[in-house]
Amino acid sequence: MTIPNIITLMRFFLVPAVVFAMLSDRMGWAFAGFLIAGISDGVDGFIARQFNQRSKLGAYLDPVADKLLLVSVFVVLGFMGGLPLWLVVAAVSRDALIVGAVLISSLMGHPVDIRPVFVSKANTAVQIVLAAWVLAESAFAMAFGPVRTWLIIVSGLLTVASAAAYLVSWLKHMAGYAEGDTPTR
Repeated sequence: MTIPNIITLMRFFLVPAVVFAMLSDRMGWAFAGFLIAGISDGVDGFIARQFNQRSKLGAYLDPVADKLLLVSVFVVLGFMGGLPLWLVVAAVSRDALIVGAVLISSLMGHPVDIRPVFVSKANTAVQIVLAAWVLAESAFAMAFGPVRTWLIIVSGLLTVASAAAYLVSWLKHMAGYAEGDTPTR
């Protein structure tokens, strides 16, 4: 087990701690846990690259740990009224769409390798900033102006765009296209 994998596994344990803190109205602790998870994500990636400790297990665990934390925080923030439910439903549905597409293509013997596209990376970045922003506002009992509203709008637009990009890519893959190729039929 590599050091980055151990750090990633620790992020898995932060998820219930952050959720519990949120549900217990200990938003300072939730914000701190979310920040620690974010920093540890950067640290494990740095260690993996700098010290050649990349692993196949880490390639799977790292994005799952990130998604588990982000989706959990989004769902709880939606439940608590910190995020609009339409955004929570859109974000969770997008992730379910991606997982479902991967499972279906694997079951059909035509596995797809999902690689993050730019719009997906931008979507994740905005969702992380939004979650941190809302947690910070709650932790410090302050409203930092209209930034939350703009982050919600941008996150919603990027969530839809990202889902559409993955859906188009998956449909092409399942129809027998390769990236940039013409149909095989």
